Amino acid sequence: MKFKKQIFGFMDMLRFTKLVPNRREALANGADITLPKEYRTNRLAERLHPGYMQVELTEVRELTPNMHALTFRRTDADAFPFFRAGQYVSLQGKVGDSLVSRPYSIASSPREALENKLTLGIEDAGFFSKFLCHEAKPGDTFVMAEPTGEFHYETLRDKKQIVCIAGGSGITPCLSMAKSRFEGDEDYEMTLFYGVRDRAHIAFREELEALAAKGLKIVYVLSDEEAEGYEHGFVSAALLEKYVDVHNVSFFLCGPQAMYKFVLGELSKYNLPIKAVRKDATCCGDLAIDNPKTYTLTVHMRDQVFTIPAKENETLLVAMERAGLNAPNKCRAGGCGYCHSKWLNGEFKIADGRDGRREADRKFGFIHPCVTYPLSDLEIDVPVAY
Repeated sequence: MKFKKQIFGFMDMLRFTKLVPNRREALANGADITLPKEYRTNRLAERLHPGYMQVELTEVRELTPNMHALTFRRTDADAFPFFRAGQYVSLQGKVGDSLVSRPYSIASSPREALENKLTLGIEDAGFFSKFLCHEAKPGDTFVMAEPTGEFHYETLRDKKQIVCIAGGSGITPCLSMAKSRFEGDEDYEMTLFYGVRDRAHIAFREELEALAAKGLKIVYVLSDEEAEGYEHGFVSAALLEKYVDVHNVSFFLCGPQAMYKFVLGELSKYNLPIKAVRKDATCCGDLAIDNPKTYTLTVHMRDQVFTIPAKENETLLVAMERAGLNAPNKCRAGGCGYCHSKWLNGEFKIADGRDGRREADRKFGFIHPCVTYPLSDLEIDVPVAY
């Protein structure tokens, strides 16, 4: 086949032959100055996404008979990164021989974080949480992962009117969202339903009343007490209709599983679109097994191999933490994928409704240890957290 030469093709070839000489000339004529070692974009990225942070506990304050507020400051920088109100951090500390971490929602506003102040609302329940509430003291140091999570307002998805329904310690992210709205960083109108047993169990009462004075609409709902100025019972469909237009709001739910089950059942009556209701994830807990078996878990971490016990009623992540292994984790609910690890051998079970793996992960044998339980001796390859 014959090809006809085109004048523009010839010009392209001519430019190509001069490419190297032109580059040499440009380099020879360039300024003789040292290239910068740092760029503003990289500095900004490091401030927004520091990965793991070194923090110091500065204050422990009792909020209710079963909840405390713990305030931290960064010791490796002058501020916490800016975040979306409603997100959480993962806090890690040493308890005995165990290296334990748990996710906790942030009660501070994003602006408070820029002042090097981050407050978490922690309920006195669970191994690490009990330690933090009763044994941790100002001056103690911890490692904290950067803020993350999908429980936050999104302008492209959510309506201008939002309804936050909190139960117990679930008030924490809702408080952050309310603060952010009145500090001008979020553009929504907010109604807060806060369900607790009685008035003594209302956490962050002072902060909530200060926000109410600025215009935050708060509906306190007491399940075990009747009092003037408070609703009694649970956050039902009838109660929601009393205060908001159910079909023209976006719902944000944070609380215990029992609250989720009840409120979601009430909201199901309205056939709302999926995007209209968001609920904060909860950690994957122990399985209800009498006399659980103990298996052998072999863990490869970089060039080291560890052999540790793993109970069938506890996740692989808990087994690794008990052994003091620095395994990565954030949400502990199977969703974020941060603990993504390679399965090598053995049988396992994933918690019901918690399998957040991609299809490729299932195909090529990856698991999330935070929601995976052993059914036999197991062997896995796990990255080191830091």
